[in-house]
Amino acid sequence: MKQAQPIEKPFITLKDITIRIRDRFILSHTCWEIKTHQHWVILGPNGAGKSVLVRALAGELPVVRGNIIHHHGGLPKASIGYVSFERHRQIIDQDEARDESRFFSGNLEHITTARQVIFSGNHINSFSQKDLNQVAGYLQVRDLFDRGIRFLSTGELRKVLMVKALMNRPRLLILDEPFDGMDIDSSAWLAKSINNLMSKNVQIILVTHRLEEIPSNISHVLCLDNGKVIMQGKRENVLNSVAHLYKGNLKQKKVFLTPNHFQKQEQLPDDQQKILIFMKKVTVKYGETMVLNNLNWTVKQGENWAIVGPNGAGKSTLLSLITGDNPQAYANEIYLFGRPRGSGETIWEIKKLIGVVSSSFQIRYRKPLTVFEVMLSGFYDSVGLYRSCTPAQKRIVEELTGTLCIEDLVDKVFNQLSYGEQRMVLLARSMVKSPLILILDEPCEGLDRMNREQMLGLFDFIGTHTRTQLLYVTHHPEEIPPCITHVLQFEKRANGRFVASPMLFRGRRPHD
Repeated sequence: MKQAQPIEKPFITLKDITIRIRDRFILSHTCWEIKTHQHWVILGPNGAGKSVLVRALAGELPVVRGNIIHHHGGLPKASIGYVSFERHRQIIDQDEARDESRFFSGNLEHITTARQVIFSGNHINSFSQKDLNQVAGYLQVRDLFDRGIRFLSTGELRKVLMVKALMNRPRLLILDEPFDGMDIDSSAWLAKSINNLMSKNVQIILVTHRLEEIPSNISHVLCLDNGKVIMQGKRENVLNSVAHLYKGNLKQKKVFLTPNHFQKQEQLPDDQQKILIFMKKVTVKYGETMVLNNLNWTVKQGENWAIVGPNGAGKSTLLSLITGDNPQAYANEIYLFGRPRGSGETIWEIKKLIGVVSSSFQIRYRKPLTVFEVMLSGFYDSVGLYRSCTPAQKRIVEELTGTLCIEDLVDKVFNQLSYGEQRMVLLARSMVKSPLILILDEPCEGLDRMNREQMLGLFDFIGTHTRTQLLYVTHHPEEIPPCITHVLQFEKRANGRFVASPMLFRGRRPHD
């Protein structure tokens, strides 16, 4: 006997809507009907309007024309779960805002934990500890509950935000790039979890740039480009057309760099040129949690390193020791550019020689500057622009905007751009001063396929044809640039601790 198919009634209807972001109007005259038992993925290039659309659905952006109709008597905001980069940023913003009161109260050791984030703002009093343990076990985050949120990786905090969203038992769960920052095993787990949620009376709307991340139970696809809906319908029908569609709409980009710019780097004294980074028995602990244990690592000139391993292995902590953003750097034996850490150098002297791109830095960069000003701030390693720039510096920025094909963003306000557009701008910012070391922590997060290819070609050019050395962190082995010569691989041992093993890279793709 054939099983009866569920009746699909209207769930949410977007009727001829237009959304306002400050003084801009986007997605004009958008129509979209989501029926019960339908699960949608939203696709489109960077800047197409994907995050704007789901933020409006979540009630975070105003609809100035048309209506969003909830056909079940109106969904309360608490019944819509929403996980995104914006929510991630809000959590960190709120925690940083508490720093001043912690300072004046002398309670500097107090930190916001994952458990506090999960319970803050939730209004379902009937959600018991047993329920929490069940959801946390389902999402594999029990061991994160009592850790400070600033010590969590991007992928780990995304898991925590998933638990928080599920605390209110949402009817609709919106996931904007939830796979960003997750290792291979966590991504597979998340796809399985999303599929399971779809069978538990939770409707899913997913935003992603990677077709391979679409869970199998997603039934429908909505495609956006340039602030407009250009295709929508059943999964198989749309996905068969989408590759051809975007191939025609996206311009092919070529990498062109001015060699003179990248060669005008500050030269180190001869005795400091051979070894850029030296770490001996480096150990980092937060309370009883051991993050790095007796790590030995040497980076020499001419070497480009990939740093790989699962979420929570200590990759971001390792990078923070290099940049000087982790105070435990001064309690360890670390040499940068031939000088021991803590030997009298200022943090700015070190930062002058290092460029950085990471999700954590993108979260902290919240200034309402133009893209051109944000790129200029890279010369001074500042979040904001507080000094006048020379004509030569402005020419370098102009060259890079042409190199990366982002000339159309130059006069736009940075914090009004999409996540992917911001990432492109911060990548350009990291390159303006031709650093001796360029730290790229998941640099392709949030980038569409064409921009990923553009940036990977750029990274390979820098690592091959310039004196800038790359430290490249990724959970996507297929995106390791050909210029990589060495790998620092983090692996979990039977005792639960991670061990980092340096090795030559011979084209064999390391695993997470």
